[in-house]
Amino acid sequence: MELQQTRVTRIIFGVILAIWAVFAMFPIYWTFITAFKSPREVTGGKPTFVPGVDYSPTIDPFRRIFGGGQGFDVATMGDVPQLMRNSFFAAAGSGLLAITLGTTAAYALSRFRFHKWKNNDIAFWIISQRMFPPIALVVPYFVLFNELNILDNIGSLILVYTGMNLPLVVWLMRDYFRDLPIDLEEASMVDGTTRAGAFFRIALPLTLPGLMVAFLFSFVFAWNEFLFAATLTFTDARTLPVQIAGNVTTTGPRYWDIAAQGLIVMIPPLIVALLAGRYIVRGLTLGAMKG
Repeated sequence: MELQQTRVTRIIFGVILAIWAVFAMFPIYWTFITAFKSPREVTGGKPTFVPGVDYSPTIDPFRRIFGGGQGFDVATMGDVPQLMRNSFFAAAGSGLLAITLGTTAAYALSRFRFHKWKNNDIAFWIISQRMFPPIALVVPYFVLFNELNILDNIGSLILVYTGMNLPLVVWLMRDYFRDLPIDLEEASMVDGTTRAGAFFRIALPLTLPGLMVAFLFSFVFAWNEFLFAATLTFTDARTLPVQIAGNVTTTGPRYWDIAAQGLIVMIPPLIVALLAGRYIVRGLTLGAMKG
C-alpha cells in the first residue's frame, strides 16, 4: 500500500513538473518559431505552432536585421553586430570589474573584524544599495555623465553596471569565503606567505566556482539591463535590449524582427552558462554540506 502511494505521489509530481515545464518553456518556443515567420504569417490572425506543418519557415527576419534582406532600415533595426559588441563589452567589462572589486571587499568582510563600523553593518549598507530603485538614479547619472561629457559611452555603462552588481557579488563571495577553512591560509602564512599571497594563492583558487557564479549573474543582469542603457546611450553605445524595445514602426511592432533579435539576445548568456555549467553547480551548492 505504501509503495502504491509512493508511485501515485511520483506520478502527480511528474505531471505537475511537466505542466510547469511547458508553461515556462512556451514563451521561448513561441519566440523561436516567430523568428522564422514572415510578416503575413505573424499578422494573419491564425496561430501557427509547428514549423514546416502550419507554416513554411523563413530566415528573412535574420537577413533583414543583419542588413541583408528586403525592408531593412538601420534607423529602425539598428546595426545588430555593433549592438551585440556594445552589449557584450558592457556586460563582460562590468562583470570583471564587479568581481575584482567585490571579491576583495568580500574577503575583507569575512577575514577581518572592523570595530568602529561593524562587519554586519557594512555588509547591510552594501546590500542596501541594491535595494535602491534604479529609476531614482537615472537623472543623477545623466546629469553627472553629461557634465563629464561621457554620455553614449561604453565606459559609462560599465561603471553603472558595476555599481549595480557590486552588492550582489560582495554578498555571494562573502559567504563563499566564510565557508573556506581559515586554517589553510593561516598555515600558509606560518610558512612565510603574506596575507595577499594567502588570498591569491589559497583563498581565491578555492572560490573559483563562486567567482564563476558571481560573474555569470553580473553578466546576465548587465546584458539584459534596459533602463540605464536607454537613458545614458543614444547611438554609439546603444545595446540590444534598447534596440529591441524600439523596434516599432508607424504600422506597429515588427514582432518577427523582435523575435529574431530576442533569440540573438539569448545566445551569449546561454553560451556562458553552458561553458561554466559545472562551476555554477558547484558554486550554488558550495557550503551546502557544511556542519
